[in-house]
Amino acid sequence: MLRNLAANLILHERIETTDAKAKELRRVAERLITKARRLGPVAYTPQAELSPSDRARRLAASRTIAAYVPRFGVRTESGGETKRVDLVEKVLIDLARRYATRPGGYTRIVKFGPRRGDNAPISLIELIGDAGKEEKKKSESTQTEEASAKTPTAAEPTEAAKVT
Repeated sequence: MLRNLAANLILHERIETTDAKAKELRRVAERLITKARRLGPVAYTPQAELSPSDRARRLAASRTIAAYVPRFGVRTESGGETKRVDLVEKVLIDLARRYATRPGGYTRIVKFGPRRGDNAPISLIELIGDAGKEEKKKSESTQTEEASAKTPTAAEPTEAAKVT
């Protein structure tokens, strides 16, 4: 069960589950990411550019991760398309690069409250540091700049005042 939860967390980067499962999943997911992160740049450097000793280190780490997480996951994209994702490579390349400078604490648990059917406490576990957050911040800042540019100032009368 924890292997499938870890695979889904890596694939989707956020899942909703019970509090007890989320707390156990945190331990598992952080160990997998730490294993990849400790490789340093070896984790996300192309294979052809690595020395033989670095290739061996990367292969050992990928086998350790693959021993716990299934190799591939399938995500449904918008429009109903399915996309096959290599989970081991995602941990080694994407997550190791994202958390290269972070010493730990790669996950966040947000508690929602009891589930309606059986009153089990539900929480959301997610990976911290979304790559999309930077884009969202940039788009929000441009939207606020556009909104402030559109508001009339005291020096410029509004359209209604110009007409009369």
